[in-house]
Amino acid sequence: MTQQEIDIMYMRRCLQLAANGLGRVRPNPLVGCVVVKDGRIISEGYHQEYGHNHAERNALLRELSTFHFPLSTLYVNLEPCSHHGKTPPCADLIIEKGIKRVVCCNDDPNPLVAGNGFRKLEAAGIEVVRHVLEEEGRELNRRFFTFMEQRRPYVILKWAESKDGYMAPSTPGSYWLSTQVQNRLNHRWRTEEAAILVGSETYLQDHPSLTPRHYLGPAPQPIVLDRRGRVAFFSQSELKEQKEKSDSSFRSDCDKKKWLVLQNQTIPEVLHELYEAKLQSVIVEGGRKVLDAFIASGLYDEVRILRSPQTLGSGLPAPAIPSIGSNRLTIVEP
Repeated sequence: MTQQEIDIMYMRRCLQLAANGLGRVRPNPLVGCVVVKDGRIISEGYHQEYGHNHAERNALLRELSTFHFPLSTLYVNLEPCSHHGKTPPCADLIIEKGIKRVVCCNDDPNPLVAGNGFRKLEAAGIEVVRHVLEEEGRELNRRFFTFMEQRRPYVILKWAESKDGYMAPSTPGSYWLSTQVQNRLNHRWRTEEAAILVGSETYLQDHPSLTPRHYLGPAPQPIVLDRRGRVAFFSQSELKEQKEKSDSSFRSDCDKKKWLVLQNQTIPEVLHELYEAKLQSVIVEGGRKVLDAFIASGLYDEVRILRSPQTLGSGLPAPAIPSIGSNRLTIVEP
């Protein structure tokens, strides 16, 4: 194998490791690290949880004799950090361990890093190879790069539709379009994103909890877009009073401590507010008017459709699949 082929092989392993942190390290990027010496992997690690060790530290601080690391090659899919944050700089630890060569996938657009990590390594005499599997790295960290470069969250439009293209039946009442398997997949998706957004109509009609009840993982921040000021939040005493007055279907989870309520009138304003709240990604679950507004704005990155085996015959039509361009489209059928 050529050196380029070897570098690609180990970088693929970095990306595999990095993906294990999805949903658990946000707003940090997904990062994996592999240390190779004399043609074999001697250590590896990945960023496992926000606020804890970065991938390089997890790989380099294993219980190994110190002689293992000098003259080895370290593979990492994002430029090593060079500043003190919640953990010390990874670039300093790489230098300390005597690594001779660092192979990297992506430059870090974070202004706190932005080339400083590479400069620190090169100043210490370490060979730095950049941009190995660069596009694959950007795909893996698409949420992070969108947030950093476009100053907005990564936007996923998602809806369920019947086999004949309806989001809801003509007659009011409870209904369920997704299959059990699709529903579990939908809840897994929720654990992977920072926030989930619905419109006020969906909130008032369905009282959704938007939690990943059927999949183990972190819950996204629930958001309601309430441009007409229709959503009322109650104090605990008011909640008790409202519940006593209402029927058994009353939901007491409309607690302002839990939900983020936005009254912005335009989609760019919504996304700016989510950016300011440091929410790196958002699933837009509906309803139809909110989905249409995002589609019309062009400010979305993925479309995910859960297509049901049911037919409704009539009802609220699902949005037409919008222009995807370079964006991603996923249709899940039973």
